[in-house]
Amino acid sequence: MIVPPILLIGIGNPSRGDDALGPLLIERLEALSPPDVELLTDFQLQVEYALDLRGRREVVFVDASLDAPAPFTFVPAVAVEDASYSSHELSPGAVLRAYGMLFGEPPPAYVLALRGEAFELGEGLSEAAAANLEAALAFLSRRFSDTLP
Repeated sequence: MIVPPILLIGIGNPSRGDDALGPLLIERLEALSPPDVELLTDFQLQVEYALDLRGRREVVFVDASLDAPAPFTFVPAVAVEDASYSSHELSPGAVLRAYGMLFGEPPPAYVLALRGEAFELGEGLSEAAAANLEAALAFLSRRFSDTLP
Protein backbone atom coordinates (compact mmCIF):
# COMPACT_ATOMS: atom_id res chain seq x y z
CA MET A 1 0.00 0.00 0.00
CA ILE A 2 1.41 3.39 -1.00
CA VAL A 3 1.12 6.03 1.70
CA PRO A 4 0.63 9.60 0.47
CA PRO A 5 3.53 11.75 1.66
CA ILE A 6 1.31 14.44 3.19
CA LEU A 7 -1.33 13.86 5.86
CA LEU A 8 -3.85 16.49 6.98
CA ILE A 9 -6.06 15.73 9.97
CA GLY A 10 -9.05 18.01 10.57
CA ILE A 11 -10.21 18.00 14.18
CA GLY A 12 -13.54 19.31 15.41
CA ASN A 13 -17.24 18.87 15.92
CA PRO A 14 -19.37 19.98 12.94
CA SER A 15 -22.35 20.51 15.30
CA ARG A 16 -20.58 23.13 17.44
CA GLY A 17 -20.38 26.25 15.30
CA ASP A 18 -16.82 27.31 14.51
CA ASP A 19 -15.45 24.05 15.96
CA ALA A 20 -16.32 22.69 12.50
CA LEU A 21 -13.40 24.59 10.93
CA GLY A 22 -11.05 21.58 10.87
CA PRO A 23 -13.48 19.17 9.20
CA LEU A 24 -14.76 21.90 6.85
CA LEU A 25 -11.25 22.69 5.63
CA ILE A 26 -10.68 18.98 4.96
CA GLU A 27 -14.00 18.82 3.11
CA ARG A 28 -12.98 21.74 0.90
CA LEU A 29 -9.62 20.10 0.18
CA GLU A 30 -11.33 16.78 -0.67
CA ALA A 31 -13.18 18.58 -3.46
CA LEU A 32 -9.78 19.37 -5.01
CA SER A 33 -8.78 15.65 -4.99
CA PRO A 34 -5.10 16.20 -4.15
CA PRO A 35 -3.10 13.18 -5.41
CA ASP A 36 -0.31 13.11 -2.78
CA VAL A 37 -2.35 14.09 0.26
CA GLU A 38 -4.36 11.95 2.65
CA LEU A 39 -7.21 13.78 4.36
CA LEU A 40 -8.75 12.60 7.63
CA THR A 41 -11.28 14.11 10.04
CA ASP A 42 -12.32 13.28 13.56
CA PHE A 43 -13.96 14.88 16.56
CA GLN A 44 -10.73 14.52 18.53
CA LEU A 45 -7.29 12.96 18.28
CA GLN A 46 -6.68 9.46 19.62
CA VAL A 47 -3.43 7.61 20.24
CA GLU A 48 -4.12 5.47 17.16
CA TYR A 49 -3.35 8.47 14.97
CA ALA A 50 0.32 7.84 15.74
CA LEU A 51 0.05 4.88 13.34
CA ASP A 52 -1.21 7.15 10.54
CA LEU A 53 1.99 9.23 10.71
CA ARG A 54 4.22 6.42 9.43
CA GLY A 55 5.85 7.05 6.07
CA ARG A 56 4.80 10.73 5.88
CA ARG A 57 6.91 13.62 4.64
CA GLU A 58 4.71 16.11 6.48
CA VAL A 59 1.69 16.12 8.78
CA VAL A 60 -0.69 19.02 9.45
CA PHE A 61 -3.18 19.01 12.33
CA VAL A 62 -6.05 21.41 11.53
CA ASP A 63 -8.23 22.70 14.37
CA ALA A 64 -10.32 25.67 15.45
CA SER A 65 -8.98 27.90 18.22
CA LEU A 66 -10.24 30.71 20.40
CA ASP A 67 -6.63 31.69 21.12
CA ALA A 68 -5.20 31.93 17.60
CA PRO A 69 -5.09 35.38 16.03
CA ALA A 70 -7.27 35.73 12.94
CA PRO A 71 -7.21 34.31 10.39
CA PHE A 72 -4.99 31.44 11.60
CA THR A 73 -1.58 30.38 12.88
CA PHE A 74 0.66 27.76 11.33
CA VAL A 75 3.31 26.56 13.79
CA PRO A 76 5.52 23.48 14.17
CA ALA A 77 4.11 20.77 16.41
CA VAL A 78 6.55 19.22 18.85
CA ALA A 79 6.36 15.93 20.69
CA VAL A 80 5.43 16.51 24.31
CA GLU A 81 4.09 14.56 27.21
CA ASP A 82 1.22 16.71 28.38
CA ALA A 83 -1.94 16.31 30.43
CA SER A 84 -3.80 15.04 27.36
CA TYR A 85 -1.49 12.03 27.11
CA SER A 86 -3.63 9.96 29.49
CA SER A 87 -7.04 11.35 28.59
CA HIS A 88 -9.57 10.36 25.94
CA GLU A 89 -8.50 13.34 23.80
CA LEU A 90 -4.89 13.95 22.78
CA SER A 91 -3.04 17.05 21.66
CA PRO A 92 -0.98 16.92 18.45
CA GLY A 93 2.15 16.98 20.62
CA ALA A 94 0.99 13.91 22.54
CA VAL A 95 0.31 12.05 19.26
CA LEU A 96 3.84 12.91 18.10
CA ARG A 97 5.25 11.70 21.42
CA ALA A 98 3.37 8.40 21.09
CA TYR A 99 4.80 8.04 17.57
CA GLY A 100 8.30 8.70 18.91
CA MET A 101 7.90 6.06 21.62
CA LEU A 102 6.76 3.51 19.04
CA PHE A 103 8.83 4.28 15.96
CA GLY A 104 11.45 6.95 16.65
CA GLU A 105 11.64 10.48 15.25
CA PRO A 106 8.21 11.64 13.99
CA PRO A 107 7.82 13.32 10.61
CA PRO A 108 7.75 17.12 10.47
CA ALA A 109 4.37 18.21 11.78
CA TYR A 110 2.48 21.48 12.08
CA VAL A 111 -0.65 22.81 13.73
CA LEU A 112 -2.91 25.00 11.61
CA ALA A 113 -5.12 26.74 14.19
CA LEU A 114 -7.99 28.66 12.63
CA ARG A 115 -9.49 31.44 14.71
CA GLY A 116 -13.05 30.65 15.76
CA GLU A 117 -15.55 32.84 17.60
CA ALA A 118 -18.68 30.81 18.37
CA PHE A 119 -18.61 27.20 19.59
CA GLU A 120 -22.11 26.58 20.91
CA LEU A 121 -23.96 23.38 20.07
CA GLY A 122 -26.23 23.83 17.06
CA GLU A 123 -24.67 27.08 15.86
CA GLY A 124 -23.60 27.52 12.28
CA LEU A 125 -20.24 28.79 11.13
CA SER A 126 -19.70 32.44 12.04
CA GLU A 127 -18.98 34.99 9.32
CA ALA A 128 -15.50 35.62 10.74
CA ALA A 129 -14.71 31.89 10.82
CA ALA A 130 -15.88 31.49 7.22
CA ALA A 131 -13.40 34.18 6.16
CA ASN A 132 -10.66 32.49 8.19
CA LEU A 133 -11.47 29.20 6.47
CA GLU A 134 -11.01 30.81 3.05
CA ALA A 135 -7.65 32.29 4.12
CA ALA A 136 -6.45 28.90 5.41
CA LEU A 137 -7.57 27.15 2.21
CA ALA A 138 -5.62 29.68 0.12
CA PHE A 139 -2.57 29.21 2.36
CA LEU A 140 -2.62 25.41 2.05
CA SER A 141 -3.21 25.64 -1.69
CA ARG A 142 -0.03 27.72 -2.00
CA ARG A 143 1.92 25.52 0.44
CA PHE A 144 1.06 22.33 -1.40
CA SER A 145 0.84 23.82 -4.88
CA ASP A 146 2.71 20.83 -6.30
CA THR A 147 -0.05 18.49 -5.08
CA LEU A 148 -3.20 20.63 -5.13
CA PRO A 149 -4.83 21.86 -8.36
